[in-house]
Amino acid sequence: MKDNAQQKPRRRFFRRAAIFGAFAGLGGLGLGAFAHGPGGWGGGPLDPAELDQRLDRMLKHLYIEIDATEAQQQKLEPIVKSAAKDLMPLRRRLREARLQAMDLFTRDHVDRAAFEKLRAEQMQLAEQASKRVTDALADAAEVLTPLQRKQLAERMQRMRGRRWHGRG
Repeated sequence: MKDNAQQKPRRRFFRRAAIFGAFAGLGGLGLGAFAHGPGGWGGGPLDPAELDQRLDRMLKHLYIEIDATEAQQQKLEPIVKSAAKDLMPLRRRLREARLQAMDLFTRDHVDRAAFEKLRAEQMQLAEQASKRVTDALADAAEVLTPLQRKQLAERMQRMRGRRWHGRG
């Protein structure tokens, strides 16, 4: 019994790590600008114009870092921007779900069925987001050379290190 109880948090951790990894991976393509709107990941509403500016800025840095050709730039931009646009509603729904979870948590009566329903909805959202991020990564991988993909992977590792150990 104890082993099973220990396995559940472990599975939950790895599932969340996989989802986070997918988002972090796409962040290397410029969607970090999408993820960190006002209030942090999943914070307040992110203006579409502001999102577009952030993506443009991040893509410019990316293009320089991987020495992207003009043709590659023209192919990558719509991949990243389309994925960000598709993920915007999911971002809003994740924020709403966090608020709903806090509401459920603070009620006088514990409604396990409502918690479970919310959990199931969150897993569906995570699946949708993961699929969209995976599609965008595969599309971008087809545009980049093996060397550029390696450079981008190294960049994502550096970014992930900063995320976990503080920026700067």
